[in-house]
Amino acid sequence: MRFCLLFLFIFSFQAVKAQDSVVKVLDTAKWVQINRAGLDLNEVTFVNWNAGGSNSVSALFNVFSSLRYKKDNLIWISYIRTRYGVNKQESQKLRKTEDEFELISTIGFRKDTLTNWYYSGRLNFKTQYSKGFNYPNRDNPISRFMAPGYLFIGGGVEYGKNLERFSFYFSPLTFKGTFVLDQDLADSGSFGVQAAEYDALQNRIKKGENARTEMGLLVTNTYEAEVFENIHIRNQFSVYTDYFNSFGNMDIDWEVIFDFKVNNYVKATLGSHIRYDNDIKTQEETDVVDVFVGRGAKLQWKQLLGVGVTMEF
Repeated sequence: MRFCLLFLFIFSFQAVKAQDSVVKVLDTAKWVQINRAGLDLNEVTFVNWNAGGSNSVSALFNVFSSLRYKKDNLIWISYIRTRYGVNKQESQKLRKTEDEFELISTIGFRKDTLTNWYYSGRLNFKTQYSKGFNYPNRDNPISRFMAPGYLFIGGGVEYGKNLERFSFYFSPLTFKGTFVLDQDLADSGSFGVQAAEYDALQNRIKKGENARTEMGLLVTNTYEAEVFENIHIRNQFSVYTDYFNSFGNMDIDWEVIFDFKVNNYVKATLGSHIRYDNDIKTQEETDVVDVFVGRGAKLQWKQLLGVGVTMEF
């Protein structure tokens, strides 16, 4: 297995808008809504700097919105998370540094208030907004909106006294759909879909498939806590394996984020995000134009460090 490392360092100004609203319907029922929006900015300028350097500007915009409904033994939690970042250096064109959209909705029911086990159903959808490139190559996008797009739908059991802070979810039956709606990427077999078929003269005789379906087992864990004073941790981990195609071959998604509160206005963030998906293959370019070798899955790692000013109201 080869390793692909992506480092992202951001010294930022961050504006965060937070709004928590609780509207009680009955003593046993309530809605809780949380909305946050943030903007990280980074700018570096050099004038007659004898050590050298390149002027650059970067920005990262993120939005988080969650909605929870709870009544008696029924709970429904949904949230949307989206991030988009760009970077511009004086000698380069604008480049994308972050691109993510995710929707998760979970509904659970427990038999009484004495147990912390819920019978749960979950929906998870992920995609991105714009084209992705293997820079500096800008001619052939390696991803775009709904290429890929991921959909998980399943049912199982979930444990947690406070599901917003800690939960363990086990689903023995989860559908996974992978969508590649860009035909060029589908023809090349990107993200695990069936590639196109060609004759001896390289004429396409059958289009690549635009979707791949799987049925398998999903385990997720989320954890949020204040480990020390003014130090908050968020951990999200999930593992999925398909029953019918290489059972035991795990797709892993693990994200850990530390928030350090300096005071009411200054906060630092340190995060790590690891992914591994056997269906996401990579290519290495050879000396021959348009000839690639070495297709295989790689571990993906992203590191994030941000320092900035925050406002909550």
